Amino acid sequence: MPLQLFAKNGQSGKLGYSYRRHIRERIIEAILFMMALTSVAITFSIVVMLVKESLVFFEQVSFWDFLTDTQWTPLFDDAHYGILPLISGTVVSSLVALIVAIPLGTIIAIYLSEFAPFTVREVAKPFLELLGGIPTVVYGYFALLFITPLLQEIFPELPGFSLLSAGLVMGIMIVPYISSLSEDAMRAVPMHLREGSYAMGATRFQTATRVVIPAAFSGIAASYILGISRAVGETMVVAIAAGMQPNLTWNPMEPAATITAYIVQVSLGDLPHGSTGYQTIFAAGLTLLLLTLTFNVLGHMLRKRYREVY
Repeated sequence: MPLQLFAKNGQSGKLGYSYRRHIRERIIEAILFMMALTSVAITFSIVVMLVKESLVFFEQVSFWDFLTDTQWTPLFDDAHYGILPLISGTVVSSLVALIVAIPLGTIIAIYLSEFAPFTVREVAKPFLELLGGIPTVVYGYFALLFITPLLQEIFPELPGFSLLSAGLVMGIMIVPYISSLSEDAMRAVPMHLREGSYAMGATRFQTATRVVIPAAFSGIAASYILGISRAVGETMVVAIAAGMQPNLTWNPMEPAATITAYIVQVSLGDLPHGSTGYQTIFAAGLTLLLLTLTFNVLGHMLRKRYREVY
């Protein structure tokens, strides 16, 4: 009888423990689900707010004029609401930044992952990440007071504000994001792939470029997407160094304004809420959101393609 009672108590204790563990797992699962749902809800709320306020703007301004007009002067008496000058400034500054950041960041990642000694990697990577933590306003004044005079020594006709200076510094600012994420993706490539390449007689450089990079390209592409989004959404560097002059140009040696710089300019509080000039920031913000979304979708398609190939 005591043995049977002990067995029953032991069985009920195990069942009770299993039930409590199941409840804890369910609670943890619910908390994680709520956190994921919160991020989705915040994103959805931002989109709804931009669309709602932009519809108010387009009730007063023609959507066709917004897309085709080559002047952006919403703060003047003779107001024009063509978004093309802001798009051109955003695209040109981002292209200059990516021309600098993607090759440089990829080369640094290859060196740190495949060639650098352990001590060099342990010292260099924290410095790269520290470079990514510098406030962007500091980068802006670095572009205005150091890079611009340096470029004027090479190009005497370069004005005091230019997309070239802002883009170059934005590229330097983006390098840590691309190099760090790309290096992590390359380090995650299984060692047996490298060993198989060495066994076939490949050099370290051939292994890095023909084996490691293709195998890690989905992660490298993710770093490129982050770099593109960072460049398109940058505010302070272009606001300080590019001039904030809405100018429809594809020449990086001219001053211009970007979408983010204009939003900062209008958000200073000089315009009354509800006015057409104030509503332009929501239309510009929605354009920036769609531009960034386009780059993200293209990057996702690129990652998916290379993940399927490799």
